[in-house]
Amino acid sequence: MELQKAIVLFLVFCYLVFRSTTVVARTETCFASACSKYEPLIRFPFRLRNFQSVDCGYPGLNLFCDASSRTILRLPNSSGEFTVQAINYSTQELWLNDPNNCLPQLLLKLNLSSSPFSAVYYQDYTLFNCTVDYTTIKLNPIACLSDLNYTVYATSSMRGVRLLSRSECRLIGTIPVPVQWPFFEQVVSSDLSADIRITWSNPDCRMCESRGGRCRLKNTAFTPEIICENARRIGFPKGARYAIIVGAGVPGMLFLIGLLYFIRGRIMSCRRRAQPIPEFSSAIAPQPIAFTGLDGPTIESYPKTVLGESRRLPKPDDNICPICLAEYQPKETLRTIPECLHCFHADCIDEWLRLNASCPVCRNSPKCVHGTV
Repeated sequence: MELQKAIVLFLVFCYLVFRSTTVVARTETCFASACSKYEPLIRFPFRLRNFQSVDCGYPGLNLFCDASSRTILRLPNSSGEFTVQAINYSTQELWLNDPNNCLPQLLLKLNLSSSPFSAVYYQDYTLFNCTVDYTTIKLNPIACLSDLNYTVYATSSMRGVRLLSRSECRLIGTIPVPVQWPFFEQVVSSDLSADIRITWSNPDCRMCESRGGRCRLKNTAFTPEIICENARRIGFPKGARYAIIVGAGVPGMLFLIGLLYFIRGRIMSCRRRAQPIPEFSSAIAPQPIAFTGLDGPTIESYPKTVLGESRRLPKPDDNICPICLAEYQPKETLRTIPECLHCFHADCIDEWLRLNASCPVCRNSPKCVHGTV
């Protein structure tokens, strides 16, 4: 009997040693990886198939490398395969595009309902198939969906819908696009080539990441439990916080009451010393503020440019709008003051010139086309 107990204890001991060794081995193999040095770094909760073990990622968040060493995410519901352009682990967001350079084709069948992902921002776009070329009025065609006989356009504004709802255009449909940023002004026309932005909510490792830690799966046979490792501790222990509140709260309250009485006394003293306001001062009417800006036709006469992917400007070093201090991005509309060639976001400089008749950078007054300032 004693021999049987010894054998059982020995077997249990061997099992525990083997399990702990396996856990350590699994943890050590969960290193970060990438499809190439130019691709995003892949780590938990994502797993790079054929490079990282199953325990290194959260269920359902699998990526793989294609023949061109690009990072690929395959979405369910026949949504297709997307290239992963970037991953932000702190905010839990991904930027995706089409490996075949025709993102609108994938957007037409995109369905995130049964996937682990959702859109950060949605923008509805209406697509039209037109037999007339509207590029002469600065509408952006979707080249990969068009051919020699027709052109496809996408718009998110009622103005664009009214413009394209003609006999020469056929409505394709309206699709929700996971845009990178919300548009406060509707876009008249877009080729829908910009990266889409999505997020995941499970597992939620944002707090762990913000504290410098890393999430991983706790190796358990029952549920995929998530633990946070190497995170910095924030704040004080509960006992220390209580002592600080009690020790500093009462003196701080007394100090605040004394400060309020002191300020009240100073205000009353200033009121007693204040001189009476002359009677005739009430008859002085406030002077209206006059704004001397440019008129609408003059502002519209300044050239506008839709920035391409190369972001090439008349002055190469001017890559930031001097008014809003935001860096210029492809597809944005810029306006240039001809006399000094300073560039700005069209919306920013239009508001400025309505109130000021001078360039906000060099302060030179531009010459009006429709009149004199």
